[in-house]
Formats: sequence, C-alpha cells, structure tokens
Amino acid sequence: MARKFLYLVAALIVLVLAGLAALRFFADDLSRMAFVPDTPFEAQAPPPADAYADDALWIVRPGMGANSPAAWRPEGLEDEAEAPDAAVFFVHPTSYLEKAHWNAPLDDAQSRQRAELFVRAMASPFNASPEIWAPRYRQAAFGAFLTDTPEATRAVETAHADVLAAFDHFLSQVPAGKPVVLAGHSQGALMVMHLMKDRVAGTPLANRIAAAYVIGWPVSLKHDLPAMGLPACDEPDQAGCVASWASFAEPAEPQELKAGMPAFRGLDGGERLDAPPLCTNPLTGRTGGSAPAGANLGTLVPNADLSNGKLTPGLVPARCDERGLLLIGPPPEMGPFVLPGNNYHVYDVALFWRNLRADFARRATAWRKPG
Repeated sequence: MARKFLYLVAALIVLVLAGLAALRFFADDLSRMAFVPDTPFEAQAPPPADAYADDALWIVRPGMGANSPAAWRPEGLEDEAEAPDAAVFFVHPTSYLEKAHWNAPLDDAQSRQRAELFVRAMASPFNASPEIWAPRYRQAAFGAFLTDTPEATRAVETAHADVLAAFDHFLSQVPAGKPVVLAGHSQGALMVMHLMKDRVAGTPLANRIAAAYVIGWPVSLKHDLPAMGLPACDEPDQAGCVASWASFAEPAEPQELKAGMPAFRGLDGGERLDAPPLCTNPLTGRTGGSAPAGANLGTLVPNADLSNGKLTPGLVPARCDERGLLLIGPPPEMGPFVLPGNNYHVYDVALFWRNLRADFARRATAWRKPG
C-alpha cells in the first residue's frame, strides 16, 4: 500500500487540476457552472459535543500503528535519535470535488479516500511523533472557493464547526503538560487559522502551542496574524509561532492565485490580500530571506512511474520575495502537476519535506527548554 501512495495521490491531483485548469482556460461563468454547487445550501447542525469520541471520525489517531495513513516514510529516511514529544493536530485540504452539496457528506466514499491520501502525503513529516490526530470533517466543497456567495461562507462555517469539535476532543485526550502542534494545508490551513482565533488567541492554550504550520493559504500580517494569538516564526529554534508559505517557481505569476481567491475576508474582517502575506522560509525557519539549495535537507520526489518516492537533498532553494511568495528558482522536475503561473501549491510540503520534519522536531524541543 505504501508503495502506491504517490501514484494514488497523483491520480487525485489530476482531478483537482481539471478544476483549476478551468480557472485559466475557461470563462468565470463556465468555471462556476462546472464546480460551484447548484443546489440550495443545506443547513446542518453542529456536531454533538461527544461526536469525535467516535474513532470513525478520525483519519489518523493514536493507536493505529502501521495502519495510520500518516505512518508512511520515504526511502532513505533515517530514524530519529529522539522522537519529538508533541501532539499534532492536522487538518487536510479539500478532497470533495463534487457539486451535489456545499459541504462534503462524511460518508462520501471518494472524498474520504482522497482525504486519506492527502493526509498520507502531508502529515507524514510529523510522524516522528507517535501522536498525530487528523479528523474527518464536513469540508466546504471545492466550488465554494470559486464564489463569494453567502452559501460559500456558510459552507466554510459548517466545516469550521466540525474542526472545532474535533479539536476540543483532541485536547481532552492530550495530557495538559504536552505541547501541541497545529498544521493544515489549503482549506485545512484556513481551518487552522479560524481555530486559532477561536481557541488559542488570548487563552492559556497559546502557551502550549509549539508551532502552527499554516501552509498554502495566505496569512495576512495585518488582518490574520494578530487574531491568531501567536507571532510569526522569526527564528529557527523559536517555539510558539506561526509558519506559512506558498511555493512558486520562477518566473512566478500569481495572478491566477489571486483571481481564484474567494472574497473571504481576514480574521479581523479586513481584506486579506491588501498587503503581502506572511512568508516563512522553510529552509531557514525564519520569516523572509533566502537560502541556497544546499540548505534543503530533502525534497520528496516521485520516481518515474510514481509508485514511490525518495528524498533528494539540495534540489531547490527558497527565497521570500516582496509579494510574500516563496520562490524556488527555475521549475524543478516534480511531475506534471504544477498549477498555472508556476504555482507549486500541490508540492508545498513535498518540496521541503525533510526540512519541515526537522523544523517540527526543533520547535517541539525548544518548547520544553526553560526560559
């Protein structure tokens, strides 16, 4: 099963790219017709307080062992001398691509399988820790991010209610003295941002967050970060901070990204894209700046038939530009799934897989150091 993981992820990405290609090659009306739900919004009650006590609502939870989708390890990865003592809460990106509902039904088979594949690819950098949790949730449909209608906003709110319920259960199961790491990509990153506003900012819990990895969604330094309750990660050994990036090869053309962003506003109600977002350099662990390819400990690169992958050190550099984009130099050969404008969104984690793993361990360790 593990050897098939990249092949299956690639198959999923093809489906996603079919939708994203529509944003580039077809008129807006056709894009919305293809992906935005055309059914009335179905109001759904928040999950019961004990809903996430049901193991079936977790893609990953402690105790799954080798059956955990997040347990996958690439070829050539050495064992850690010491496992990071932190509990990880990971929120997967959009896996519901249909238009029959504004929110994914929890029993939708295709969406469930896709979510498991995304968790396998994107939560695996954290599997040095034995305690990873990744919930299923009534995620907003892919099409909800192509429109600014009230239904789209309500779809995101429904997803957020599920993630909050899952997080509350997660906290109830994690010992009070253990640090917590939050992570998410794309829609999952947006969910983490709202979670931090509602559960972390201004609370004692803020002191337990070793790091928050909010990847593939713009974090406004003005309208989002202050409401999240933690500062940006300015030093590589800093605990209690937020890291975020969006990867582009050069020449980077982010117009498609900005045009495709919905009219969801910042956490404080302001316009999220009115200024460059937070850009963390995953090769240095600092906000902004640049690092050569030699600082890249390992990019997860698929093999020729996409049946497996291995870590390739030194493949790409990283530089934050004045637009808040993370530039990775000339387009690297990662496969055929690069988005328009040299957008490596699909590979935000894979490009820096080994550095993210090291960053996680470093910040979890720093959290436990006195002073």
